Amino acid sequence: MRIVIVDDDSIVLMSLKTIIEAGGIQVLATGKSGAEAVGLYEKYQPDILLSDIRMEGVDGITAAGKVLEKYPEARVLFLTTFSDDEYVVNALKCGAKGYILKQDFEGIVPALQAVYSGQSVFGGEIVNKLPSIQTTDTRAEKFAEKGITEKEFEIIELVAKGLSNREIAEQLFLSEGTVRNYLSNILDKLELRDRTQLVVMYYRS
Repeated sequence: MRIVIVDDDSIVLMSLKTIIEAGGIQVLATGKSGAEAVGLYEKYQPDILLSDIRMEGVDGITAAGKVLEKYPEARVLFLTTFSDDEYVVNALKCGAKGYILKQDFEGIVPALQAVYSGQSVFGGEIVNKLPSIQTTDTRAEKFAEKGITEKEFEIIELVAKGLSNREIAEQLFLSEGTVRNYLSNILDKLELRDRTQLVVMYYRS
């Protein structure tokens, strides 16, 4: 297996190289930025690109997107200290084969081996997040296709949780009248009669 590693922290970069080579994996090159990640992938075309996400300039997700656009079969594995939902969602959207945390040193080599064999790999903490993240993200996309804005979807979620107009107004710092207007527009867009139908649609989506 031949890989390229990209991380903007020199100490982390060398540590990763040592750990990975000790596992019998060939490290073709290392880089410190998203821009380097793209260039190194084009030069070496490794079996796997192991990349950090948060880097100055071109971040890891943007770099991975550029690589995958030109090389659709590329395998990208993200390794990061961040488990924020936004990062996980973006990693999934860009087509990455995995997303694991740097703290899981023992899992790095097995993760690379799994990705090399064609599997998708997500660390334990990430796996626990996936069901709620994917469900919310998929629902948001489905409602967006019907013309629902982010704010309107936020209100739909609160309605689905059983909150009253007053409670929604308090949580979103809006007036009850504004919430009623939002709901009226939402029902019109979705061609529904009432909030009960809205809740049913939300949970069926």
